Parts: sequence; C-alpha cells; structure tokens
Amino acid sequence: MTQEYTAHSVTDGEEEDPRTGSRAGALLDRWRNDPGIWRRGIVLAVLAVIVALLMIFHAQIPNKIGNLGSLTETFLPWFGVFVPLILVLALVRRSATALIAVLLPAVVWVNLFGGLLTDKSGSGGDLMVATHNVNADNPDPQGTARELARSGADVLALEELKASAVPTYADALAETYKYHSVQGTVGLWSKYPMSGIKPVDIRLGWVRAMRATVNTPEGPVAVFVAHLPSVRVKMNAGFTANQRDKSADALGEAIADESLSRVILLGDLNGTMNDRSLNAVTAQMRSTQGAAGHGYGFSWPTSFPLARIDQILVRGVEPTSSWTLPETDSDHLPIAARVELG
Repeated sequence: MTQEYTAHSVTDGEEEDPRTGSRAGALLDRWRNDPGIWRRGIVLAVLAVIVALLMIFHAQIPNKIGNLGSLTETFLPWFGVFVPLILVLALVRRSATALIAVLLPAVVWVNLFGGLLTDKSGSGGDLMVATHNVNADNPDPQGTARELARSGADVLALEELKASAVPTYADALAETYKYHSVQGTVGLWSKYPMSGIKPVDIRLGWVRAMRATVNTPEGPVAVFVAHLPSVRVKMNAGFTANQRDKSADALGEAIADESLSRVILLGDLNGTMNDRSLNAVTAQMRSTQGAAGHGYGFSWPTSFPLARIDQILVRGVEPTSSWTLPETDSDHLPIAARVELG
C-alpha cells in the first residue's frame, strides 16, 4: 500500500514567513483576507458610540423622567465595563469596525475617570477625620464603635444612629473621644473641644444634620455632619430622589452661610460627586477622595461596593490622603481622610 505525503518546501531564494504555523500569523492572515471585516459588528460599533455619547453628554440627560440623569451619573464610572466587553465581542466577531469604534468610549472613560486610578495620597496632615453610616439595625454597635476608635481619627461622625443605641456608642467611644454631641440621628465625636453645636435644618421635619466648631490646635474648623434622605429605584417611578435633592439644597445653603473659612462636611449624602442634584453642596467643596485618594473609594454596599455615596468634602483646607476603613457590621464602609489645616 502506497501512501503519499505532501510537504511544503522552500525553494532557493525564498524566505519562509516567520509567522507561518503560528496562531497569530494565521489569525492575521484570516483577518487580512476577510472581505467582511468592515461589514460585521455594526451593532457593536453603534453600541460603543452610544456608550461614549452617554458619558460625554450625561449632564444633558433629563431628570424629568424618573431622575434618569441622576441615576446615570450615580453609576457613571461603571460605563467603563462596556469597553472590555465590546472589545472581546469585536475580536470574536472579527470586526475591524467595532474595534475602531470601541476606542471612542475607552478614550472618554479614561479622560473622565482615569485620574482616579492613580495614587494621589501623600503624607502628613494636621487632622484625621472619619465618617460612617453605622446602620440603624447594626447588630453589634459596641464592636463597630471599637473598630472606629482604633482608626486613629481625631474627629468621627456617625449617621443613622438609633436612639436606643446612642448610649452604647457613647460608652464605647468615651475613652478615645472626650467630646461628643448627638443631634437627632447624627453625631460627632472629637478629641478636641467643640462649640457652636446646633442642628441643621435640611427640610425633613426631623434632625439628620448638625454643625459644630472643632477647636483644633491649628485653629477652629466648622464641621458639618449630614445624612441626606435615601433614594430608591422604582419600576413605576424611576430614581426617586426629590426629598434627597431638596435636603441637599438646604445643606448647601447652610454651608454657604458658614462664617468660618475652614469647613469639613462628613456624612452619607446618598449620592456621588457626579450627581448633578448635589451641586448645591459639591460646587462649593472638594472631595478628599478625588483630590488625595487612590481609586474610587466606593463605600456602599459593603458586600459589593458599587458607589461612593459616603463623602468627606472640604473647603479652605488641603486634603493629603483619603481611604476606606475596614468594614463593620453596617451596610456601608467607613471612610477617612487626613487634611492639612495650616
């Protein structure tokens, strides 16, 4: 029985393609000789353009229908997930059109959020502050308080304080913090004397915000603590945030009226720095995470943080570092920052 074999031979004077036999070379050859490479993946290319346009023009998305604009801005950093997804699908479809189109959302996302990926934290700082929504249903308030006391914060703000749990927090924090005040469901603990303590009306009918002067060795600092109303996503109403927005406007007015030049806001704002509805506050203050943090610093929910709705904002002081603290039995992560008062 005779078997025939065929083999590829290289004649004299010819150079064998170094890519021959390699997967990369075969793939490139397939793409180069594929007449449909520009026609396939049109839907993917359109999706890439839509994602880019949503990120570019997010401020123009109206809030009249279910606060859609605020909802988009709350999760705007997550639009970056579409970039690798479209990239992989474009490779699978062997679509040059989609591969080129995906560059657009990639560039836009890097322009908007790429700076947050770098570590901007520095050393030093006169004052360490921290804030934590402890969760009214926290099963271990004493353990939560002990964990927060170990953070080293000079000034600590707590939100969502249940009246029955306030004595537990006060007792557990008493050794670390000599001064404290609780107003409604928010409280402020400090290693330094406090004065000018008062509730702040954020148009709710009950107290969820306060203001105090913390008399640090470097001078007085106005510290605000706030817990803005929660927002909900409902099938029939969309992103319901009207009460939150009204309270944010009231808080912004109180901060604008503050006479001290150095101001720190600690609290759960139930919104991100991208959310236009918080402009009354964010337009006059800086985010410590954006100025001196590393990464996004997402704080909620603890099980899988999706957004930074807990904030440390400053005016008249310089942030040097910002970070999230270890989780407690709350559904929020505590956050902390160091600031330079001088």
